[in-house]
Amino acid sequence: MNAPHELGSVLAPRWRDAGFMLAMGPAFHTRLPAQPLPDVHWVARSWALAGELELAEWLHYDSALAMLAGNVTSTQGTALASVYSGHQFGVWAGQLGDGRALLLGEIDSPLGAQEIQIKGSGLTPYSRMGDGRAVLRSSIREFLCSEAMHHLGIPTTRALAVIGSPAPVRRETVETAAVVTRVAPSFLRFGHFEHFAHTASDGEALRRLSDAVIDRFFPECRDAQLPVLAWLEAVARRTARLVADWQAVGFCHGVMNTDNMSILGLTIDYGPFGFLDAFDPAHVCNHSDHQGRYAFANQPSVAFWNLHALAQALMPLIGDDVEALRAALEPYKDEFSRAIQQRLRAKLGLRAEQDGDAQLIDDLLKQMSSAGADYTITMRRLCAFDSASTALNAPVRDLFIDRPAFDAWADRYRARLAQEPGDDAERGLRMKRVNPKYILRNHLAEDAIRAARDGDFTATQRLLQVLEHPFDEQPEHEAYAGFPPDWARRLEISCSS
Repeated sequence: MNAPHELGSVLAPRWRDAGFMLAMGPAFHTRLPAQPLPDVHWVARSWALAGELELAEWLHYDSALAMLAGNVTSTQGTALASVYSGHQFGVWAGQLGDGRALLLGEIDSPLGAQEIQIKGSGLTPYSRMGDGRAVLRSSIREFLCSEAMHHLGIPTTRALAVIGSPAPVRRETVETAAVVTRVAPSFLRFGHFEHFAHTASDGEALRRLSDAVIDRFFPECRDAQLPVLAWLEAVARRTARLVADWQAVGFCHGVMNTDNMSILGLTIDYGPFGFLDAFDPAHVCNHSDHQGRYAFANQPSVAFWNLHALAQALMPLIGDDVEALRAALEPYKDEFSRAIQQRLRAKLGLRAEQDGDAQLIDDLLKQMSSAGADYTITMRRLCAFDSASTALNAPVRDLFIDRPAFDAWADRYRARLAQEPGDDAERGLRMKRVNPKYILRNHLAEDAIRAARDGDFTATQRLLQVLEHPFDEQPEHEAYAGFPPDWARRLEISCSS
């Protein structure tokens, strides 16, 4: 379908050219066009997000396909790539930046102002040794997981569309190119602040960036005695809650470098990621993470480490007061502990906090780890736990190797449930609202990718529709909720994924 002009009548009145980052000035970005791709086509679109942005009509236009592929620019100007730095795997990596992403602009929407970014749009000054492209495989994975996380209730950047092209891209093998459209209030990272702390001697750029972020995204911190410290504490608390959300659903980020940490507390940069199948705290989802730095159990401590790197970058703004910075970060510990216990209690249907709850939860997780019990399926089956003293609860009990140990735990759980108001049915409904039935398992993503490589994009769109309702029964899609097949264990996810 054609549109009257590039932006279309639906988009043009609400569009701003690159928004916040453009206003920061040329030290913060480079303006340049995307590199066009041949024979572009739609792979998948998130009609749910399009509706929330009031872009569903526009997303049918040929001009939307061209613009989101990077083949045309907006009518108001050129896109931009932002510069940042960061620590990668705990080591200072120096200048990084948007090596394969371009910020097209900003749109006013019912969700508030949202930045529109395309990933895989070609070389930028920050591409280093890369080619600036993304492949179909990684783009489908990011698209699906961005939307899956949102519908799980976890703060995240969103994904509007994936566009494919037959253009060849070399990774481990030759693959085809793709571009994913990402949407967020801002793509600012811890690494933006690290960059200007390390490269600007006068601190002016760092101060300008901090002031602008506080004014736009954290206005509640402006009236504090030291707004920077109040803002740092707010970032620490958001980050703690985010990581608690990850842990509660068994999500592994895979590459929690400081340049992949959102200043807004969003999940950002879906490269190597995965959801736990068997519950294994030591699970490493990134095949390139040889030391296991970003193992599932390490995520809370790594996030705290990254916050310290951010705090160090902010030192010039508060006169190198190390103790004040440490004090601003300290709430992270209690915030994470409170948040994860709250989420895990809810997963077990416990509303009131009592002494012994943490031990009850921990003992269950230890048994799951010992048995290799599937995390999502175990938690979902617990929703149907029968608290009667004679109930065997075979569907969940059969997931454990040591049945007597599970029975002993179940007796403790049954006694704890007796202290809760409500009956099993009411509790089960509550638990189903926080224990998803459907998650983006690696093998489900792989099936969609393989179909897409063969030109069948319906599998990606169908999987997205399932993931948009992760807590619903969806009996017609029961196969998506099953145990992973044996071949899924051989799937390897690396930074090129």
